[in-house]
Amino acid sequence: MSDFATSLAPDAAAAVQGWLASLKSERRMSAKTLEAYARDLGQFARFLADHLGTPPSNRDLALLTVSDFRAFMARRRMNGVESRTLARQLSSLRSFYRHAEKTGLFRNPALSALRAPKLPHAVPKPLSPDKAKELAKADTLAGDETPRWVLARDQAVLTLLYACGLRISEALSLTTAQVEQPTLTITGKGNKTRLVPLLPAARQAVALYRELCPFAMKPNEPMFRGQKGGPLNARNIQLLIARLRGALGLPDTATPHALRHSFATHLLANGADLRVIQELLGHASLSTTQVYTEVNRAHLLEQYRKAHPRA
Repeated sequence: MSDFATSLAPDAAAAVQGWLASLKSERRMSAKTLEAYARDLGQFARFLADHLGTPPSNRDLALLTVSDFRAFMARRRMNGVESRTLARQLSSLRSFYRHAEKTGLFRNPALSALRAPKLPHAVPKPLSPDKAKELAKADTLAGDETPRWVLARDQAVLTLLYACGLRISEALSLTTAQVEQPTLTITGKGNKTRLVPLLPAARQAVALYRELCPFAMKPNEPMFRGQKGGPLNARNIQLLIARLRGALGLPDTATPHALRHSFATHLLANGADLRVIQELLGHASLSTTQVYTEVNRAHLLEQYRKAHPRA
């Protein structure tokens, strides 16, 4: 809240604080989502302080025009922000203004006149089954100087990303108590809980890591550790995959999240039901999962063009 303390008048800063508190208590948003919303409002507040020449109050927020909001979006665009981020920031502003109107602080109809930026139609870029298996083998980069437990740790993390379709944050937050169960209970985005089977390959990789890890593990603490014993940082895995990309000649789209995309795409290609995949990924809406049908369709068309004599 330090951004608001300096960029907003006290009453507006209190309004933002009340909005964030309601998101946490009523909508039970995760800490990371709340941080993103707070960051969006902080950037808006800093822009307004510069745009208006003074930290804006609730009255100023109520009197902003469509041109003021468009000026903020244009400034963000000039700073190199992409459409997807702009759309999220506009969604954050609308959520804040709805809260302000609902609680009787102020209202501003100008915001409803703004259109969200048109988003590019993005299709996930999974790896082939062979490439996904190669990427999930951390020992490709093994050297004499790399401790065995670190290799086992990296192998376990990458296997969980591909074999269980986990997000990197979900894999790194796993505890020993969770992996001792036949099915993982994962709390993902929006505090949505889902069940994911812990396949034998993943179970074996985790067991080897736990056997070799030199640090004591409490049941409800993050299981994956850095070399000094603290929780493993996602950046370590991102850098590892960047090195693996170079060693294996993979494209830049081969990221930790590409293993999750590969998990979903390969399940669909082998006949898994779309709603089952939705549950395994933890998607709130089936439409989010349906994007993987486009990946499958694109693959079929590519094979058709390669194989058909009249293509």
